[in-house]
Amino acid sequence: MNGVIIRAALPGDAAAVREIYRWYVENTAVTYDYETPSEEEFSRRIARTLEFYPWLIAESDGSVAGFAYAGRFHPRAAYDRCAELSIYLAPHNRRLGLGRALYTALEEALKLMGILNLYACIASPPEPDEYLTDGSERFHERMGFHRNGLFRSCGYKFGRWYDMIWMEKLIGEHTADEPPIQPFSSAVPDTAPFFFQFPRR
Repeated sequence: MNGVIIRAALPGDAAAVREIYRWYVENTAVTYDYETPSEEEFSRRIARTLEFYPWLIAESDGSVAGFAYAGRFHPRAAYDRCAELSIYLAPHNRRLGLGRALYTALEEALKLMGILNLYACIASPPEPDEYLTDGSERFHERMGFHRNGLFRSCGYKFGRWYDMIWMEKLIGEHTADEPPIQPFSSAVPDTAPFFFQFPRR
């Protein structure tokens, strides 16, 4: 983990983010996208997310090694203290601790914002195959998530049917008098250029 920095995403990260995501679109059923969105679309997504939620980059030796972000779980106001998370690592950067570093930083930022419930929507294979394993579910379990829902045969890719599961983690106390949540940029001080550095000094 030496030399790895977790920071807020920048507009110039869109090309590298797209390249990481493209690998998953073309080679896996981790995402149910059939086509990779454009660099311009990723730039818009990053900007839209950062209007309120965190989008974090793992940078290793000056290159983008992975990314993770949070978004609104549901548009109705009563769900405001919930967030949905996503994470993608460059294939050669998996199993090095980067996923844990990204999710740890993301969770810490969301706590500061006042988010209490974390959710992850995960592609799940009825039987692991060359396109999809249960690795994402196992990762989320190690991060303290629990499976809360299963949708059977709802994703069709590579001529096969896959399931989808929801996983949940509670990260704060639920009280009767909750303060309003804050935007990422307000809740987390000094988000640019570096958010966290691992290992912490």
